[in-house]
Amino acid sequence: MSQPSDRYRPDIDGLRAVAVRTGVALGTDGGALATMLPPFKMGAGGVIGSGKQWISWIHIDDLVGIYLAAIDRGDGVYNATAPNPVTNAEFTKTLGKTLHRPTFLPVPDFALKGMLGEGASVVTTGQRVVPERTVGELHYEFRFPQLAPTLQNLLA
Repeated sequence: MSQPSDRYRPDIDGLRAVAVRTGVALGTDGGALATMLPPFKMGAGGVIGSGKQWISWIHIDDLVGIYLAAIDRGDGVYNATAPNPVTNAEFTKTLGKTLHRPTFLPVPDFALKGMLGEGASVVTTGQRVVPERTVGELHYEFRFPQLAPTLQNLLA
């Protein structure tokens, strides 16, 4: 009988295989944060849809650290997300507070669908992902497990 963790192990001719599922990576060189910043800096940032959808985010330094740990000693599938996902409402509030900008203008679902088409569902649905195997089996220790210090670091 196989052990429970075997279900995560891809079988590729007996070789060790690693896959890393990445959340919303936050860094200073483009990406998700760069897309979010302009409206927030203008004071036009706001909650998307209901604001209840989850954002599983990760600081770019932790993302690189997880890739290195997975290459070094991993076997199977690992989630590269911070251990503390937040709702869109919490993310919005924290980003606005970090930038010292208001966040009272909500972005309705229909506006996103008009701008992003089918891709809007990624933003309006969200997914709550936690890195259980990353912490438990890789023993990865996050440098940035909380959102506020992450944004302060990246936007300093």
